[in-house]
Amino acid sequence: MSLTHTVGLLTHPDREWEAIRNEPESLGRLYLGHVLLLALVPALAGFYGSTQVGWQIGDGQIIRLTAISALQLSVLFYGAMLAGIYILGRFIDFFAATYEVKDSTPRGITLAAYTATPVFLIGIIAAYPNIWVNMIAGLIAVSYAVYLLYEGLPILMRIPEDRGFMFASAVLTVGLVMFVGLLAISVVIWSVGIGPVYIS
Repeated sequence: MSLTHTVGLLTHPDREWEAIRNEPESLGRLYLGHVLLLALVPALAGFYGSTQVGWQIGDGQIIRLTAISALQLSVLFYGAMLAGIYILGRFIDFFAATYEVKDSTPRGITLAAYTATPVFLIGIIAAYPNIWVNMIAGLIAVSYAVYLLYEGLPILMRIPEDRGFMFASAVLTVGLVMFVGLLAISVVIWSVGIGPVYIS
């Protein structure tokens, strides 16, 4: 059921958010049917791109990671995506009362999971690790994810659009803070020896 919403979010998001609201699903079903599968896309593509294709800066030599190093980083990245969706979803549920959401059904993780759909899908581009291609594709995916957040939050939470705009802005701010925190954690992890190992 969850994956069927993917195409709808990309083609007619308004109707799809209504469908998601009217077909509530458990946390386990949401993760099994959507998050666990789609989060594999960037993780596997990144593993393939960093070990088989490699990347190049200017006219320098092609750089690749060892299979073990790439696997470690892919697993950590995958885990970070799963945890990030859960944490952001809990934040949304925690602050729902502040924005006068009357519905007692927690929908934060659902909102976070489906909002991240374009970012998960565009992760396939990591199989071809060209910095400019990846930056442009990533910018497009993030922009559409932000659009889904602002479009979907008032529909899913059944609140007025003006209040939904403020709520979505708060969620976006927390998402950015989480991203910065993830970068800081990455530095700490690399400093204890779980960092990229290049093929010499």
